[in-house]
This record gives sequence, C-alpha cells and structure tokens, in this order.
Amino acid sequence: MTRRKTRRVSQWFKRFRHKYRLVIMQDDTFEERLSFRLSRLNVFALISFIALLLISSTIYLIAYTPLKQYIPGYSNVEIREELYEHIKRTDSLERVVTAREVYLESIRNILQGNTDFLRDTGAVFPDPEGGSGYRDIEFSRSREDSLLRQEIQELERYSLIYYDQDGQRPMHHNPSSIGNFFFFTPMHGRITNGFNPDADHYGVDIAGKENETVKATLDGRVIFANWTSQTGYVIALMHQRNLVSVYKHNSALLKQQGENVKAGDPIAISGNTGSLTTGPHLHFELWHNGNPLNPREYINF
Repeated sequence: MTRRKTRRVSQWFKRFRHKYRLVIMQDDTFEERLSFRLSRLNVFALISFIALLLISSTIYLIAYTPLKQYIPGYSNVEIREELYEHIKRTDSLERVVTAREVYLESIRNILQGNTDFLRDTGAVFPDPEGGSGYRDIEFSRSREDSLLRQEIQELERYSLIYYDQDGQRPMHHNPSSIGNFFFFTPMHGRITNGFNPDADHYGVDIAGKENETVKATLDGRVIFANWTSQTGYVIALMHQRNLVSVYKHNSALLKQQGENVKAGDPIAISGNTGSLTTGPHLHFELWHNGNPLNPREYINF
C-alpha cells in the first residue's frame, strides 16, 4: 500500500516537471518566432512570484505612501490631529472676529452719535465724581492732613506722573492699563461742558477760538474721518490697548482714514459744524474697550 502511494506521488511529480514547448508562430507563413520550454512547475513558480510581488507592492503603497489616505475607512492619526487643531483655530478666529465686529459696531455708533446701545448692553460708566454711592458721606480733613497734601503736591509739582485736582493719583495707574500713557492735550481752552454719562455727554467740550489746531492726543491710526449731520466734521483715532479718541465739530480735517499719526500731530481745525453745537469748540471723547472715559482724569486741559 505504501509503495503504491509512493509510486503515484513520484509519477505525479514527474508529470508536474514534464517539459512542454510553447511556440509562437506567424499566422500566414507558420514561421516560428519564439519558443519556450516550460513545465507546470515553472509556470506555478512564475505565477507565485508575480502574485507575491503584487501583494508586497500593494502593502508597501498602503503602509508607506500617501495613497493610504484615499482608502475608505482608513484612520490617519496625524490627519485627525491636524483637523482638530484647524477646528480649534477656526473657532478661536471666529470668536475674535465676532468680538471685533461688536467693537467696530460700538465705534460706529459712537461716531454717529448713537449712544442708546450703551444702556442696552449694560455698559459701566466711570463715575465723574470718582466714586459711586458715596456722594452723601461728609468728612473733614485735619490740619496735618492738609499740610501733608500740600507738601506732596509741591514735591510732585514737576513730576511727569499725573495727579487729579484732589492730589490723588488716577485709578488707572496699573502698567497693564492706559493710566501710564502720556496724553498730549488736543486743544487748550476752557471746559464748558464736562463728562456726564447721565446726560448722554460722553466727553468734554473745550471752548476756544475758531480755526485753532486740533492735535492727536496719542500715537495712532485714523479709523474715521468724515462728516456727520449732528457732529460736523469728525475724526477718530485708534490707539494701543483698544483706546479710541474722538474729535468732533471741526471746521476741516487734516488727515484721512488709514493714515498713521504721532502724538501732537495736527489732525483737524476746530470749528462750529454740526447741528449739536452752539459755538466754536472741540468735543473730545476717550473710549476704552467700548466704554467712555472722563478725559479730565487723564489730560490737563
């Protein structure tokens, strides 16, 4: 039984190795062009080699080339991380753009004289009296306190640090705020109407001669220079830390939108333009992060 089985295997192996001739002939003349001596074993080996080569090439292309990204269902960790970073960055940019649009809309309303939006948004106005809810408190200063205040005022008379009329340093003296800015006086004159948010007056009126030079209070860029029916010729400057200065009722503008200016540069000529004016003066405003500030806390007119 074993010999018969062995004989069958031997015969099968011989037939597997039996040579065959593959001849390629011309159809018209039957002239032999090519001939190959092949066996079943050679054909099987060749086909196996080609299949192995195709499988290896496919695995290499999938594992080590960018073609793997086009395979449905393939998960690329690097691409997913990059996509996640782009989504976060897009979300952050969207928030910044939204905040910037709100800020620019506030500036547009300010320049157009529309201040109703401040109450709608619940903006907090600095108290012109320097405090809130403490106006009815009465107090008296001792003689020693008065002498000390007078001595400090004399010592700081020529200091570059600004003190208010009561000898107090402004609350905005933090280096991260705008209190350390050195403001240039836009125009010298007498204050005829002070800062009063309750009366929708978000700046100060500086009376002066007509056609006086109006100067930039800080370095900045002109973000608005145009005519409005209520405030006449208006020019507004954008400064560092979201600070905006506005100059209204001018007779002429010397700068155009987009120009850069330095502190003290002439930017306009004072006048009496617009429907909300009763005489030659400069209406000057300061806005920080969309909230109005009392210019007298920062500038000595």
